[in-house]
Amino acid sequence: MKARRRRRREDEAFVVESTPLVSTDSNVIIGKLVLFSKTLPSKYEDWETGTKALLDNESLIGGGTIGSVYRTSFEGGVSIAVKKLETLGLIRNQDEFEHEIGRLGSLQHPNLVALQGYYWSSSMQLILSEFVPNGNLYKNLHGLSYPGTGTGAGNPELTWPRRFQIAVGTARPLMYLHHDCKPPVLHLNVKSTNILLDTNYEVKLTEYGLSRFLPLLDNYGLTKFHNAVGYVAPELAQSNRLSDKCDVYSFGVILLELVTGRKPVESSVANEVVVLYEYVRGIIERGAASDCFDRSLRGFAENELIQVMKLGLICTSEIPSRRPSMVR
Repeated sequence: MKARRRRRREDEAFVVESTPLVSTDSNVIIGKLVLFSKTLPSKYEDWETGTKALLDNESLIGGGTIGSVYRTSFEGGVSIAVKKLETLGLIRNQDEFEHEIGRLGSLQHPNLVALQGYYWSSSMQLILSEFVPNGNLYKNLHGLSYPGTGTGAGNPELTWPRRFQIAVGTARPLMYLHHDCKPPVLHLNVKSTNILLDTNYEVKLTEYGLSRFLPLLDNYGLTKFHNAVGYVAPELAQSNRLSDKCDVYSFGVILLELVTGRKPVESSVANEVVVLYEYVRGIIERGAASDCFDRSLRGFAENELIQVMKLGLICTSEIPSRRPSMVR
């Protein structure tokens, strides 16, 4: 094993080369481990123990657009999320991979999940990031069983003030990616499963910067997130036209999801497909905006919810030029 340090902005990256990071009885995977965070263990023995969880399905905590995500824990209570890329061998250029991950690792915003390192080998690529404990917005809104609420009910702690906090906490990192990063970074996969929540329900946006990998993946990533039904801007779904307005569209869907408690696409009693922004627009046009509100919400200002819904409808305009930017 060889180890060396290299300068990375004001911090230092710890590089471990020729490391048998993951092994089985039949083979050993040799590669290069780069750590951006000084809080992570730097001894090979710690990584050998911790990353054995990658071979254990009980550590699987989710699936991203281009990979599965595992929780890996080390002695001392340190946990990280490890994304094991499932790109069918499409990423073959190590220098390009390291360059793009390094650029994403340099991004810093309190509402972005912090990248903490990566691992490269010819047969496996891993992205290391901070572990966010409170799950994603989708599960908190729609998909978990909470005490006293019944199977599949939303989290009763997701009050309107917290939902508004989540809306703002999603807007801020998108504004940072679009307007503060040079060159701008497109997310292109904004959806409620990629909005993670910490213990205080502060947003940690994940899966950002996937567009940087598209040349390496030959548009494999675009094909994958076309499966994010209801969140994908029409120009992206129909002709793969990429712009910051694609993220604005998805953000608008998130706003409508927060107010209504509904999924972006649902089936009606008559087995018809109900698209959220069409449903909300129709009810508002009939002058019955309050019929859209999530019935589990209590103690809110009705006008505030209506204003958020109207913003969501503007953001989901069919014509990209009619959508606002994230800076206003």
